[in-house]
Amino acid sequence: MKLRRRHLLGSVAGGAAVSALAMPHVARAVEPIRIGLLEAKQGPIAEQSQYLQRGTFLAMEQMGNELLGRPAEIIWDDEPSAQAAGQNALQLIQQNKVVAMLGGALSNFALAEEAIAGQYKVPFLINNGAAEEITGTKCNPYTFRLQSPVPVQAAAMLPYLENIGKRWYFLSASYAYGQDIVNNFKSLLKGIGGTIVGDDQVPVGTSDYSAYILKIREAQPDLVIGGLTSGDLSSFLKQWKDFGMSGKIPFTEIGVGDPDLWAVGKDNIAGIYTTMWWYKDPNNSPADKAFAAAYEKKYNAPAADKAWMGWYSARIMFESINKANSTNPDAIVEALYNWSELDGGINVHFDRWDNQLIHRLLVVGIKKHIPNQWDYFDVLQSVPSNDAEAAVAFGTQAQSACHMTPL
Repeated sequence: MKLRRRHLLGSVAGGAAVSALAMPHVARAVEPIRIGLLEAKQGPIAEQSQYLQRGTFLAMEQMGNELLGRPAEIIWDDEPSAQAAGQNALQLIQQNKVVAMLGGALSNFALAEEAIAGQYKVPFLINNGAAEEITGTKCNPYTFRLQSPVPVQAAAMLPYLENIGKRWYFLSASYAYGQDIVNNFKSLLKGIGGTIVGDDQVPVGTSDYSAYILKIREAQPDLVIGGLTSGDLSSFLKQWKDFGMSGKIPFTEIGVGDPDLWAVGKDNIAGIYTTMWWYKDPNNSPADKAFAAAYEKKYNAPAADKAWMGWYSARIMFESINKANSTNPDAIVEALYNWSELDGGINVHFDRWDNQLIHRLLVVGIKKHIPNQWDYFDVLQSVPSNDAEAAVAFGTQAQSACHMTPL
């Protein structure tokens, strides 16, 4: 009986196999193309990560959840720490078999993920990390970056700030990113023959800025350059207004996202900032305008700059995969190099020597009369305004710390 049963099972299985081979019209499951997404689901950056994640998934929806004519899906993993972010990147590659990755909510996360991407030769587009090392000393041919690093943002903003005046006061938190901002602006100020009239460093988490504000008021600078964390910026600006300084001495800071400024509240916000994108910029491209409309329809709120950064990075990656007509990593990398579009007088593209995206920034000021909880900005200037200015702001291969290895 046992022999007979085994024979019958074998006959059934064999028959099924023959039937499948003999019937080519029978549909077979198509393995989806998987894209890895690394964005923090916890910690202080989680709110910004949510915007990045929403933009990324919306880009996939707009592709019809398909790449190369096949089903496609995004696998979202966490960034609880730099070490864990690197481990999760490795898991996405080895277990989930992703063909490309997006993410990097913070620079230290992005650097850990970048190392894995380079080692395992998986195309990776960082959508938020801004550390110089990403496209500098730690660069590799498989890692690309959307966000402009501090030196680029500072250089791009300089022509506007120089017109305000050359007597600057520096107020920064004692952490790496804040000091990076200050050091770059000090170098630029020296280059234009300006003067430092004050330079204060404050501990991260400072709650009382009254003594510093009184010193600034006494010094009467043309401009205050800030290098504060997002939480500290909120505390400072509330007290800045309480002391009647809003509108008297301009305050500026770079690399501050919409969610950080929205958190300050329209009654306390003041200053001049840089952003990669704003949902009401009249010079937004048709694709950007369509994204803004789709996002607002889906979430019943305007798209933050971080949502656009998630969407734009994903759109570039998805279009490059389709252009490559392959999931081969080197083919995708070459397609990323060849990806470009015109936006605001700039040829948007990746520089081959460091994989940095060349893109314009907006210098924005706070409106005198803010109509609602999101519509804060007047666009003061788009910088750089042309390719020649972009080459100066982003630097040349000779000035780059990246020594790119071949594929």
